[in-house]
Amino acid sequence: MAQALIFDSGVGGLSVAAEIRSRLPDLAMTYAADDAFRPYGNKSEAQLKARLPRLLWELSEAVRADIAVIACNTASTTALSEIRALLDIPVIGVVPAIKPAAAISKTKTIAVLGTPGTVQRQYVDGLIEDFASDCHVLLQGSVNLVDMAEAKLEGRPVDMKAVKAELAPLFSGRRGADIDAVVLACTHFPLLRDELKASVTQSVQWIDSGEAIAKRAEDVVSRLTTLKGKNYGPDTALLLAPAVSPERQKTFANFGFKRVVPLMPA
Repeated sequence: MAQALIFDSGVGGLSVAAEIRSRLPDLAMTYAADDAFRPYGNKSEAQLKARLPRLLWELSEAVRADIAVIACNTASTTALSEIRALLDIPVIGVVPAIKPAAAISKTKTIAVLGTPGTVQRQYVDGLIEDFASDCHVLLQGSVNLVDMAEAKLEGRPVDMKAVKAELAPLFSGRRGADIDAVVLACTHFPLLRDELKASVTQSVQWIDSGEAIAKRAEDVVSRLTTLKGKNYGPDTALLLAPAVSPERQKTFANFGFKRVVPLMPA
């Protein structure tokens, strides 16, 4: 089986890794978390384009990856083409699931909940124009929800009042009561699905890209004709940080990454 590099700024990509593992249980995976530069949502486009292509090339070469999955909406909507240009392996990006949300919405009012760095990108504007031109689309950016997801996976309680405060601008506005589909446009946010559901009273479908990315990974892996390496050890998480707390190590172990290796920030 092949070796996949799963990349995100933090633990959010674990929501994608779990979907991939359920579909490709024999796929070897190395997860890389750019803790040193997190959160991406408040970084400029120039900062991300200057950092990500070279970093992904170095990581993919180090682990001899056969495919790379950029399990981060902000990174994908900002620097995916630059990353693909530098790597010589298939690169799968994650983009907001606006198309399926628009298709299932009965009220034709949908929301895109992501980081500020995602919802402000022209790429998202293009998706809306292409697939949701018949919908009212509300955009909401949140960095705080990223921090809450990181804390939740380390075993700390989620402040439900804080979650409700993050969602309030969406659902209290003039069209808020009409929203019947919310795109989780950050891979951290599916990790808070239960808390998000509990924070609103109206019927809403919460849609993310995890399953679609897993299907895409399955298709790409099935088409590989050569592999860079065949002797794979245990699935490993590489954290771009000088140290790893026991709580964070347990988080990755719970998702199948038994070995967690801290790396000095790049």
